[in-house]
Amino acid sequence: MEGQNRPEQSQQEVSELIRVRRQKLAELQAAGKDPFLITKYDVSNHTKDIKDNYAAFEGKDVSLAGRLMAKRVMGKASFINLADKLGNIQCYVSRDDLGADEYAAFKKLDIGDIIGVKGFVFTTQKGEISVHLKEVTLLSKSLQVLPEKYHGLTDVDTRYRQRYIDLIVNPEVRDTFIKRSQIIKEIRNFLDARGFIEVETPMLVSNAGGAAARPFETHFNALDEDVKLRISLELYLKRLIVGGLERVYEIGRVFRNEGLDTRHNPEFTLMELYQAYTDYEGMMELTESMFRYLAEKVCGSAVITYAGTQIDMAKPFARITMTEAVKQYAGVDFSQVQTDEEAKQLAKEHHVEYEERHKKGDILNLFFDAFCEDKMIQPTFVCDHPIEISPLTKKKPSDPSLVERFELYIYGREICNAYSELNDPLDQRERFAAQEEALAAGDEEANRTDEDFLNALEIGMPPTGGIGYGIDRLVMLLTDSPAIRDVLLFPTMKPLD
Repeated sequence: MEGQNRPEQSQQEVSELIRVRRQKLAELQAAGKDPFLITKYDVSNHTKDIKDNYAAFEGKDVSLAGRLMAKRVMGKASFINLADKLGNIQCYVSRDDLGADEYAAFKKLDIGDIIGVKGFVFTTQKGEISVHLKEVTLLSKSLQVLPEKYHGLTDVDTRYRQRYIDLIVNPEVRDTFIKRSQIIKEIRNFLDARGFIEVETPMLVSNAGGAAARPFETHFNALDEDVKLRISLELYLKRLIVGGLERVYEIGRVFRNEGLDTRHNPEFTLMELYQAYTDYEGMMELTESMFRYLAEKVCGSAVITYAGTQIDMAKPFARITMTEAVKQYAGVDFSQVQTDEEAKQLAKEHHVEYEERHKKGDILNLFFDAFCEDKMIQPTFVCDHPIEISPLTKKKPSDPSLVERFELYIYGREICNAYSELNDPLDQRERFAAQEEALAAGDEEANRTDEDFLNALEIGMPPTGGIGYGIDRLVMLLTDSPAIRDVLLFPTMKPLD
């Protein structure tokens, strides 16, 4: 079939092809056949429907619309490939069916044109399900030249910048984003069945709290007020728990003024949920059940493959404390470390970089990042984090230097973060004060005191479990995608200049 521009084509040749396409459009418009004046086309079926249910469609008339992806002209008869949102199908076109004038017009169509076709379903002598066309209508003229079919759009930078072309020429990319939509749909189904309600909270806030991250800042002209884009959903959702909604969740964009890499994008999709009258143990049960449910619904099995490694979500998820993990993988037992200075000395001995403001708990976390994180391949709940890095979390009654918090790791990556939520307003005020000290000491990611949130806690918040999921990382896992940009339709890119 007729291909698209070949790799050996020069820019001059491509420019000539584009000039020819524009000339074809001008001729159509001069003849009163401007495709851009067509406002709709009645579609009866999609390509996948026909292929999956051939027995029901054989010999029946259908109406399809999509993009012309290949064309092979053989005199008075031709074959084309038509692609729509669900797949593609071969179509047979002949001059006897269309008539001489319409067949001549058909032969002038270019790869990338959007067309509507009508005809009946049949099977070729080679056994390929096809549509025998009786009518072809040009619905939109493509004025650019698509990348060559057999090599696809392989330049990664261009794929991300021009996702619309990536979706056209790389069907597996389209499948990833269809699966992303299915994942979010099934998350909602799972939570709705457990009595959660979906809510929306502000994106523009005066105090961007709830996470350790630098916010984007902007100015609200109407109130002459500096505001920030939210970095988390936490503090507003907790206000709703105070208000008595008991089980709430939100799926939405958050914004963090940080770098770009395979796992980070400055705007990304976060889901947070809060459930009254439970704790972080309840969040572990919910998370394990939901991940298993999602894998079975979206991937067909609780055992999936990521980056060539089998990930088993059918088994109970492993559990380990952060202190135990550091002891196992770094050979350092922080339960025996008494002072901040001892912790700093251990960091020096093990070449773990730290800042002077860091305390024992901060350094325990740095050890985990350096020695343990990449070892957590199978689903593992890393529990009981130091209080210094957990300003919104309940202390462990057995050890007030730790909190009831876990992070879930799969394939060495943090997938979610959960707490037994701190609901003591006096303790919370002290934690905010400690965060303000950290901010003054140079921690740009420290939380600021939120007086309205403290007022809500003073009204009274029940014991609550809460959790945040990075939706993009979850989609990466369930679609076997190596980078966050592969699961974001329009990732943040550096300017071309």
